Amino acid sequence: MPSYTPPVRDIQFVLNEVLDVSASDVPGYEALEPDFTAAVLEECGKLTAQVLAPLNSVGDREGCVLENGVVRTPAGFKAAFDKVREGGWTGLDLPEEYGGQNMPYVLGIATLEMFAASNQAFAMYQGLTHGAASAILAHGTEAQKATYLPKMVSCEWTGTMNLTEPHCGTDLGMMRTKAVPQQDGSYAITGQKIFISAGEHDLAENIIHLVLAKVPGGPEGIKGVSLFIVPKFLVNADGSLGERNALSCGKIEEKMGIHGNSTCVMNYDGARGWLLGDLHKGMRAMFTMMNEARIGVGMQGLAQADVAYQNALAYARERLQGRAVTGPANPDGPADPLIVHPDIRRSLMDQKSFAEGARAFLLWGATLIDRAHRAGDADALGMISLLTPVIKGFLTDRGFDMTVQAQQIFGGHGYIEEWGMSQFVRDARIAMIYEGANGIQALDLVGRKLAQDGGKHVMAFFEMVKAFIKENEGEEALKADFLDPLKAASKDLQAAAMFFMAEGVKNPNAALAGSYDFMHLFGHVCLGLMWARSARTALAALRSGTDDAAFYETKLATGRYYMARQLPMTATHLARIRSGAEPVMALAAEAF
Repeated sequence: MPSYTPPVRDIQFVLNEVLDVSASDVPGYEALEPDFTAAVLEECGKLTAQVLAPLNSVGDREGCVLENGVVRTPAGFKAAFDKVREGGWTGLDLPEEYGGQNMPYVLGIATLEMFAASNQAFAMYQGLTHGAASAILAHGTEAQKATYLPKMVSCEWTGTMNLTEPHCGTDLGMMRTKAVPQQDGSYAITGQKIFISAGEHDLAENIIHLVLAKVPGGPEGIKGVSLFIVPKFLVNADGSLGERNALSCGKIEEKMGIHGNSTCVMNYDGARGWLLGDLHKGMRAMFTMMNEARIGVGMQGLAQADVAYQNALAYARERLQGRAVTGPANPDGPADPLIVHPDIRRSLMDQKSFAEGARAFLLWGATLIDRAHRAGDADALGMISLLTPVIKGFLTDRGFDMTVQAQQIFGGHGYIEEWGMSQFVRDARIAMIYEGANGIQALDLVGRKLAQDGGKHVMAFFEMVKAFIKENEGEEALKADFLDPLKAASKDLQAAAMFFMAEGVKNPNAALAGSYDFMHLFGHVCLGLMWARSARTALAALRSGTDDAAFYETKLATGRYYMARQLPMTATHLARIRSGAEPVMALAAEAF
């Protein structure tokens, strides 16, 4: 059975040393002292490693079962969910007035990594509830907040989002689900939604569905979409549960992975719902949840990569196979461990350098969210808006690639279910698809985010990288290994953006054909920046004297690997972008 060791030390390094969160002027960050964050992360680590990780393979084998309209989750899930709720983990970064602990989002996302790495399918139940609660918090009336949030923050009630229908995925303007106004101010919701994660289950006493639907007579297309709160059980005036609403789970999808999460077809047959936010402004309210979910899905890419790497590393150290080309490393044994071979080292370094760089990138992104929401910083909001498709798209693409590399280290055993590596691959694969497929993330990045506010935010990113390089250019220990590669990669990113500006207006296909490469180019620069910042921190620690020199030396070596072996991919992405639309669009549709 695979194992999981929570990366508490590395999370602490990023939070307390690279980002120095407790010194930030963001309200609430003064509480994030190293001793406090260590205590929270250690407790979360115990829960995830000891309770959730052992259930990961159980959920994969058993899946969820639909019987007579009731979904049974895998053995052990209900008891584990109760432990998570009792520990207050579901409301860590939600408002105290509704039962949360009001901790900064950055601490919440740090714990989310451990939940997702230990058991992604399980973690989705609470993760989706957090997103639904955030949407109600941002757009609900005071009465709606009082009715739903206390129970959702505690996960006594869970939440979902219902967007997709059988005939429409990304193009939500085509949806057919209707919401007919009733005399009491509610709406009768009728339609079918598919791919609804956690749509029905036995972990909570009520499920609060957020459902997109169209009110008859409204504008055509996406402009006519509204968002509704549709509870599984109606809620009485005193907060108690009333009758079952007219909604049901028609089917559980049989999926490639995340078997422990119930992915449902949901049928609404005149179910009572209440408008959330403004009429015909449903996408604005839903995007509160979707943008949060996209950060969380990016975290899933990192999480699956990291747990797969941990197991590949353990196997590479133990599995005896062949001899080192420079001479036996294990002369008393029949063969040397896999880890002596350069190609195995390459694979492990790919995985390690990605996971640690991605962790720093995500936690930095979380601080931008906190700065935007807690300090009202519009520039931080613009920056994280720009980076969200990069976090979601790049980290899930590369995270999946890393799980495949980890599986490959096991050879044939990686393809055998009892070793558990295939589950990491299968579970990671969905992250590239849901919450907006990665091709859509790339189109959003190039088609919308680059030009947002007149290109202000991408220019701010370029200036931030330039300022970091200039600030540290006198540091010879950083220059050749970190600053020079970062400068070259940033120039590639700027050149790609200039290409889009020059070619995009006269030939939009030229920009869109390069959008996926641009998303990856941007992602590499972000990880390059994070590695340069981490290297600066590690050097300072070594120079000041530390009893953990091995950690910082390892950090520097890992960062050098990324800068030398991964960051040069920006040149390849730029070359593909500059090839324009012609190679992509050369074949007529009927010629394929």
